Amino acid sequence: MTRAVLDTSAILTWFWNEPGGDRLHDVLDEAHISAVNLAEVAQKLGDKPVDDATIGRMIGRLAAVIEPFDGDDALQAGLWRRATRSRGLSLGDRACLALGKRLGLPVYTADRAWAELDLGVEVVLIR
Repeated sequence: MTRAVLDTSAILTWFWNEPGGDRLHDVLDEAHISAVNLAEVAQKLGDKPVDDATIGRMIGRLAAVIEPFDGDDALQAGLWRRATRSRGLSLGDRACLALGKRLGLPVYTADRAWAELDLGVEVVLIR
């Protein structure tokens, strides 16, 4: 198994059985997710006609380690705003990347805008 950090886009791809979601099977057992991204996942699932209990069960299937968004991650995510603005990265995107940097793990995403970032974090595009 490979340890990794999962972006919201990657998790949603897996939940919705979209192309690329199958690339997560080898990392799900040892995955980490920022608490910020967990909130994004719950929000996106809530945009669908799915009740809260089902959303809770879906998120429970992840078995990912939920990592706090600490002061170091917050500072890094804020500082990366200038470097990522032209690519349209959100605070959640930058929180995910900051966690990847802190843990020294690759970040899995379906967001192609991350492909050419040079932030010292390995980015793995799942599609």
